Amino acid sequence: MPADERLDGQVAVVTGAAGRLGRVWIDALASAGATPVGVDVLEADAASDGAHEVADVTDRDSLTAAAARIEDRVGPVGVLVNNAGIDQPPDAALRTYAIEDVPLDDFRRTLDVNLLGTFNAMQVFGPRMCDRGRGSIVNIGSLYATQAPDPRLYDHIEVDPPFLKPAAYGASKAGVVSLTTYFARLWGAQGVRVNALSPGGVAGGQDQEFVRKYTERVPLGRMAEPEDLIGPLLFLATDASRYVTGQNLRVDGGITV
Repeated sequence: MPADERLDGQVAVVTGAAGRLGRVWIDALASAGATPVGVDVLEADAASDGAHEVADVTDRDSLTAAAARIEDRVGPVGVLVNNAGIDQPPDAALRTYAIEDVPLDDFRRTLDVNLLGTFNAMQVFGPRMCDRGRGSIVNIGSLYATQAPDPRLYDHIEVDPPFLKPAAYGASKAGVVSLTTYFARLWGAQGVRVNALSPGGVAGGQDQEFVRKYTERVPLGRMAEPEDLIGPLLFLATDASRYVTGQNLRVDGGITV
């Protein structure tokens, strides 16, 4: 691996480390030589390795305390992956709502974690990077930041009311992309790059009818595998992208073209 694609000696924080993609990001960063530190409201899984901090991205004081412990125990943070988020996959066992009946508290909770949590983490870790004159922040977006979910993908699921991908999810991820451009402009002169990585649908046990309908819409003809996200993450996290900031890298097989 070329030197500019390595993260040797760097500490990389991944929020939402206990989530479905958290382990993908942590393993990818470790493969490039970084020392990854997971941050999550949950304790580390017994099978996981590496450093882990328990903190809530919606709680500024909790994150600030975690950042101080990380710097004291592991070292200054050079990479931040804002992965913490709430999603709702299609599942007939879930309670569903007509759009006019969606509880406002559910909407707020998604915004709190996905958008405000990302903002909180950047407030806590970003200025420390600015003080050191370098750093890379990768915010995890979504294809739904730029494309509305198609209800027909879910109309085979036998549930009443019909399943709807939550409106708050796409709204929150669009906000994450907007924050990405905001902080890229704000911190560029301090040597801190801020980009977004927006995956399309990632294979993870979805029902076969959903997979069929989804992949029919994808030019590359399949869902993403977790391994498809590793190269894009490392590109944005390392100096391989040293002249790239404020961008939303869509890793979606072409579904948004």
